[in-house]
Amino acid sequence: MIDHQQNKDTTSLPYSVFRADWVRENESKGARHIGVSLYQLMERAGEAAFALCRRLYPDARRWLILCGHGNNGGDGYVIARCAKQYGIEITIISGTGDSPLPAEAQQARENWLNNYGQILPHDAVWPLNCDLIIDGLLGTGINSAPREPYASLINQANQYPAPVVSLDIPSGLDANTGMAHGEVVYASQTLTFVALKSGLLTGQARDVVGKLYYNSLGLSRWLAEQKPQLQRLTVDCLNQWIKPRRPCSHKGDHGKLLFIGGDTGTGGAIRMAGEAALRTGAGLVRVLTRVEHIAGMLAARPELMVQPLEQGTLAAAIDWADVIAIGPGLGQSDWGRSAIEQVSGSDKPMLWDADALNLLAITADKRQNRIITPHPGEAARLLQCSVEQIESDRLHSAMELVRRYGGTVVLKGAGTVIADESGVLAIADVGNPGMASGGMGDILSGIIASLLGQGLPLLDSALAGCVVHGVAADRIALRQGERGMLATDLLSEIPGLVNP
Repeated sequence: MIDHQQNKDTTSLPYSVFRADWVRENESKGARHIGVSLYQLMERAGEAAFALCRRLYPDARRWLILCGHGNNGGDGYVIARCAKQYGIEITIISGTGDSPLPAEAQQARENWLNNYGQILPHDAVWPLNCDLIIDGLLGTGINSAPREPYASLINQANQYPAPVVSLDIPSGLDANTGMAHGEVVYASQTLTFVALKSGLLTGQARDVVGKLYYNSLGLSRWLAEQKPQLQRLTVDCLNQWIKPRRPCSHKGDHGKLLFIGGDTGTGGAIRMAGEAALRTGAGLVRVLTRVEHIAGMLAARPELMVQPLEQGTLAAAIDWADVIAIGPGLGQSDWGRSAIEQVSGSDKPMLWDADALNLLAITADKRQNRIITPHPGEAARLLQCSVEQIESDRLHSAMELVRRYGGTVVLKGAGTVIADESGVLAIADVGNPGMASGGMGDILSGIIASLLGQGLPLLDSALAGCVVHGVAADRIALRQGERGMLATDLLSEIPGLVNP
């Protein structure tokens, strides 16, 4: 892991991710390990945040700093001191609390009061001419809706015309789950300290975090010795899974894939999944679908082998295939149900998506040879709960899906979560809102199934597939923007990502 404090590289994010409660419980050990006090650690955080704000907003001369009743507020007092010494006009507004301030925050507060200026109460009138707001109201310990006066202060910050830089996490956001239980700061930038927290990468995080920065405060070497709870996935991870091919390899070495789906009116779904598998490098792809879709698929993509989905053709195709993918456009009629029943008897590696998951929710089973790829609505049906419950803790939801259904789970969404029975948890820190369009899940199914057919284990196929999928969309967004992105636009980007 990079020592971001030494390299001054606050734009580089680590790949190891930790739960916020673990960081709170263990950062004192890290401080002792490098021979500093918790107050010195707080000073480092405040100085790092001041330096970032100066770099991002060099012309801002009037800062409003919102300090809560905890160590997050203590960081704010340190920033105020640094900024005052630099000649910046500072206004501090403080929230209240029922208990005494932590010792480090109290020391920072007294330092400010004794040497630099006043602290306004929470109900003070805000100055009209501030050009930067520092959010140090609520830290990483919140797991419920902010109470007054914090809810009102958060609302005022969101309505104020100046940009907001949040310390550690936007106030009101759950640092473990990424859930906003009530009012939450919409930050322009967030600088997080010590370790990257899971709630900054999934849930509602992308709506409120803004540009994310990181500073280890000098603890990166100690942190590298700790076991992370999650892994952050980016394009830089691909080479650990996808290797160059042997020069003498042939199509039979790269997977014989069977795709099943495409009921009346939804033939495009299974066609997109099949073509995505080819673009990802599958050796042979067979599609079983409704007979009326065959001519169109062969005309559009003759590399696909397309047959009608019937009991006899399905039995032969299951016997032929190395990997089975079922669900895109499958529907829930007797036609699709019969296919699910027949496929369920196989012990070959599988991927289940879309209506295969809706049918699985009706007749649940647990197996180790399967990847399931639900979106939040499908996950809610699988766990017999609401979409809101799924989204309130996506990490827990993914683990619960693994517990009930086995194998590997890909819980799709902003900050896709991948989990498996060995306890691995990962967040794909890729993708963009342009992917909120029909067919994107079918493309993902094709990519993952293709990697599975090329010999990757279930978990690695899911991890690599999510990265390829999201980065392909990011490259398109960079070129043409997010609106108007089609699922099939990704097909041309995939080969460049699967060839190391």
